[in-house]
Amino acid sequence: MEALAARLSHLDPDVEGAIRVVMFYDTLMRRRVDLPALARATAGLAECVAGIRLHSTGRTLRMAPDGREAGPASAPASITEAITLDDEEIGTVWLEREGAPDALDEAVLDRLAIAVATVVERYGPARTTMADPALVELVISADGDDAARTRALRLLGFPADAPIRVVAVRSGLPLEKIGSLICPGRPVKAASLTDVGIILATAVDPDRFPEDVRAGIGETACPHRSWQDARTALRFTTARRPVIHYGDLGALALLARIPEEDTRANADVVAISKLAADPEDLRTLDAYCATGSVRQAADSLHLHHSSVARRLTQIGRSLGVDLTDPLGLTRARLALTAWRLLGE
Repeated sequence: MEALAARLSHLDPDVEGAIRVVMFYDTLMRRRVDLPALARATAGLAECVAGIRLHSTGRTLRMAPDGREAGPASAPASITEAITLDDEEIGTVWLEREGAPDALDEAVLDRLAIAVATVVERYGPARTTMADPALVELVISADGDDAARTRALRLLGFPADAPIRVVAVRSGLPLEKIGSLICPGRPVKAASLTDVGIILATAVDPDRFPEDVRAGIGETACPHRSWQDARTALRFTTARRPVIHYGDLGALALLARIPEEDTRANADVVAISKLAADPEDLRTLDAYCATGSVRQAADSLHLHHSSVARRLTQIGRSLGVDLTDPLGLTRARLALTAWRLLGE
């Protein structure tokens, strides 16, 4: 391998040179080398620092032409290439060269990216975020047995006995992007199941969700229970609170268990349904219920507090409750939440 690298390191930029680059990496693949060996061989071939980074683990390899790990970067990456697996970008490869790229650098990085993807796929579960929906459904199914669930989790790449947290997501963004953001450097898998996306992770950072994402986060219990809790939490999300952890709902989670016909028949919920015909009234009530303060509600609505106070008085009359009374405010909050759970 070293002799071949030496012979190829000074090739002219012609078709024959590109073909020999392909042969070089084919030889490495037949020898079933690992990622450090790939980076080391590439650095020797290109006679500059070569780098490999995988998004899922955050692992970065930088090798110098002498075969050692490279020190601090002495030159910026002169050319980069994305590593793709199953149509998903899973990492990046690059060369750190002073000045302009060499003629064969593009061919070298193209083959290096393919080789890295092959190694990642060969040695263990694929590092892509998107997963086989059938495996994910097996993990979250209440009807599955523990042995089948354990096998499915292993095939998805999760360590044995790792706590699994399930996230239910509604968003126009790709699930793989959301998954990599909320669980950087740790195992995470995603799949789209009918009307909602599902993310399986060993840990979730709720502060890393992008804007315009609604997400319910389940507990790290049995995956099928975590999935049920995540879907429940998703139902409680609003524009003000787009991400909700099931554990933060407390007794509010009981509202999700009330039969829909009972919720629709409740007088307070009926009154909220009528109020919803006026979006301004609904926004005002929502702001007041969220803050419990006329002035804070006015600040969030960018209105004068006296205008909000007058509107709240009218809203209270429409609902048949005194919103200045703690009991009346509690009734309004519960009715507003129950009405939202109807999905209207």
